[in-house]
Amino acid sequence: MPSKALAQLFALFLITQLLGLAVANVLIKEEVKAVILTDNPEDIENALALFAYILIATAVLLVLITFVKVRGIAMLFEFFALFATATLVFAALVPRVAFLFIFTLIALRLLLRRSILIKNIASCVAVAGAGSLIGVSLGVMPAALFLAILSVYDYIAVFKTKHMVRLGRAIARENIAFTFSLPTKEKVYQLGTGDLVMPLVFATAVMNKARLNYSFPYYLVPIALLLFASFLGLVFTVYYCAKKKHALPALPLQSVFMLTAWLAMLASGMAIL
Repeated sequence: MPSKALAQLFALFLITQLLGLAVANVLIKEEVKAVILTDNPEDIENALALFAYILIATAVLLVLITFVKVRGIAMLFEFFALFATATLVFAALVPRVAFLFIFTLIALRLLLRRSILIKNIASCVAVAGAGSLIGVSLGVMPAALFLAILSVYDYIAVFKTKHMVRLGRAIARENIAFTFSLPTKEKVYQLGTGDLVMPLVFATAVMNKARLNYSFPYYLVPIALLLFASFLGLVFTVYYCAKKKHALPALPLQSVFMLTAWLAMLASGMAIL
């Protein structure tokens, strides 16, 4: 993998996770969370419900991008998701001027539709908003279960049904802000937003719990280790993908690294359930 792409990957990962954790910190302080299926964050049914929602959203998106006549609807789907997540992010971080930031971001996406930079910024905001809200709404165990289930699904969707490969290509072609683009002289690498959402979800769920037992900055240590493990899994996958020149799901290896790190921290007392 070219060093330029690796540097872009690191920057996107770091910025997205820090932005998401900052939003999550505000949501935790203000006791904001989403009711996914039940109002108990520790209920594992919430993890199963989230997975069901993802299956439905994926099916809808596949239909939208398959038929040429409804490509505009796919764009509307993106703007609805971006508006919702941008509202969450900017209302948490810059509440007095949130509308200005939201309007500017959406206007730039409309005016500079083919801009990779603007698309990546929009994807960062979308990941930060979605990942932080889901993370504060799940307990650690449901978040770990959700991560594991989604990893298995990612593997099946890429290697068995292969619909995720088809979806990724269509999203990249339409330049929809559901992927990150890493341009180099040789090619433009594509990375799914889910590969950055899920580390944030799990890290946020762990942070939410750790804040109850550790003071600042000690509760950030397990978060940093989890995100480091996730980034290693992501780099190994992307490097192998670039070498073999075919699509690979990044989430399975990321999940193995993150869950292994989490179990090790549980055993050592650095993390709690």
